[in-house]
Amino acid sequence: MKFIVSSTYLLKQLQVLGGVINSSNTLPILDNFLFELKKRKLTVSASDLETTMSAVLEVESENEGTIAVPARLLLDTLKTFPEQPLTFVVEDNHTVEISSNYGKYALAYADGAEFPKAVELASPSSTTIMGDILATAITKTIFAAGNDDLRPVMSGVFFQFSSEHLTFVATDAHKLVKYRRNDVKASEVAEFIMPKKPLNLLKGILSGSEEQVKVEYNDSNAKFSFDNTELICRLIDGKYPNYEAVIPKENPNKLTISRNHFLSSVRRVSIFSNRTTHQIRLRIAGAELNISAEDIDYSNKAEERLTCAYQGDDMQIGFNSRFLVEMLGNLSSEEVSLELSLPNRAGILTPIDGLDEGEHVTMLVMPVMLNN
Repeated sequence: MKFIVSSTYLLKQLQVLGGVINSSNTLPILDNFLFELKKRKLTVSASDLETTMSAVLEVESENEGTIAVPARLLLDTLKTFPEQPLTFVVEDNHTVEISSNYGKYALAYADGAEFPKAVELASPSSTTIMGDILATAITKTIFAAGNDDLRPVMSGVFFQFSSEHLTFVATDAHKLVKYRRNDVKASEVAEFIMPKKPLNLLKGILSGSEEQVKVEYNDSNAKFSFDNTELICRLIDGKYPNYEAVIPKENPNKLTISRNHFLSSVRRVSIFSNRTTHQIRLRIAGAELNISAEDIDYSNKAEERLTCAYQGDDMQIGFNSRFLVEMLGNLSSEEVSLELSLPNRAGILTPIDGLDEGEHVTMLVMPVMLNN
């Protein structure tokens, strides 16, 4: 088995696939890339059993064969080469020899047959979505997903497809983000929960991509195909909470404010907040928003005043500043609106501008009890 490939082209593809490989694997074979050669097509795969990703590379070869090559060793070697052709030759003594302009390097390889096979999706449903739209949907929601192992359904992003729109939701019970696209539709209704790791991989690859991504899914797995790459992952099992029920519908108090000013102010004031609660207090009266924080243990406190547009009753409400900073930092609009009903009910944050046609973002943040 022998093939010739460009060093930078191979490195670029392997670095993407390398994101799948865990730093410590229970099965030693998972520390390898699987190379499957069929004439001029080399399929490289990486897996952690939950997620498998593969890419098809164009190479010069007339051979066929499969081997598993140590991922870390190969990546570290490829990073040191400038652009040049590399020749891979599989020798009889269970090593693969790489020849470059500088010299020769031998790596021990494992039997490709030991590598776990990717799951085949039986009779999947499918929909097609633009790469950039999918990457944006992931970016806008994934930060709100939880990290609690006891509630695995909340540790992923909920995909909801229908013939009218696609909706992506993430929550950790303190904050919730709902991202909807009315300009993208699926042929049939479907719901599934995607784990974070494959989503982070997709986000990295598809950001700014003009390609169409084919999403296929059944009850247990989802597959994303684009360009010459495929990602298959196991879905999170369980029923997603009824998120619509927690979004308050009647919010008579509405605040409109510059996102950047609000974000900077919350960031500054929160430095003076209690280290464990990160609590800040918003006081809204007339056209003025007063943001304050206090750490009684250390006698630290801060207060800032911002002008805003406000319709509603004067009110005070407390929030965890870290959640507000995360949400405001994740939006890209000039102005945002914060809708409130009562100091013990969730606040709803939405961007006022900067959205594409058919794009809707709703962010919900739970208040914290103020100790007056």
